[in-house]
Amino acid sequence: MSKPRAFHEAPLPLFGDPDEALAVALADPGKLPSYITDHRKRLRERFMQGGAQALPDYELLELILFRALPRQDVKPLARRLIDTFGDFGRVISAAPARLQAVTGVGDAVVQELKIVEAAAQRLARSKVMHRAVLSSWEALLDYCHTTMAHRETEQFRVLYLDRKNVLIADEEQARGTVDHVPVYPREVIKRALELNASALILVHNHPSGDPTPSDSDLAMTAQIAQAAQVLGLVLHDHLIVGKSRELSFRAQGFL
Repeated sequence: MSKPRAFHEAPLPLFGDPDEALAVALADPGKLPSYITDHRKRLRERFMQGGAQALPDYELLELILFRALPRQDVKPLARRLIDTFGDFGRVISAAPARLQAVTGVGDAVVQELKIVEAAAQRLARSKVMHRAVLSSWEALLDYCHTTMAHRETEQFRVLYLDRKNVLIADEEQARGTVDHVPVYPREVIKRALELNASALILVHNHPSGDPTPSDSDLAMTAQIAQAAQVLGLVLHDHLIVGKSRELSFRAQGFL
């Protein structure tokens, strides 16, 4: 006859990670536990009543994760993502490979996050494309911030304008590392001629968050400005996008 189990001999959990155990438990096609159902309902109601401002980053992230993980308590994962990347914007903008390195993130989660990122960028882009850029400068800054502020590596873009300063093309010219991006002035000007552009605006980001231009930023901008002037093109500005603000070369007297 086997010895009765003592209270201190409780069976070991099947899973080392309680979040993993919960995920498996919720994989059953039955109803969600009421505490999860109620939490989701309250979160959705708060969002509908107060908008995104009523929710901290991790709760806004939860709303997105609900769709990717309908049978799971997503709060622990939302908090892990915020802890890993820092804020909502950096989570949404993170590379798929880095996202999948976080425990609990699979293809479905990456897909939902990338859909949100694409939607945000497309919305911001629609407010500036084929419009007079100089008369909608704030919209342009919003677009640049949305597409570039949370990137983990440097990106260099050129906005090409026609004679009426209407944005006719927005193109990525190069991608780089965390603190450098290769830029070739000749290619920038060549593309302007191909598009029959009359003016251009340079934009790149500083993943460090500080938009202060480096010596190489200043030198590269001067080279492009000189080449543009020779060919009758106008370089309106060079914007450096930081985490929370943008720096304008023209406003700072660099152009």
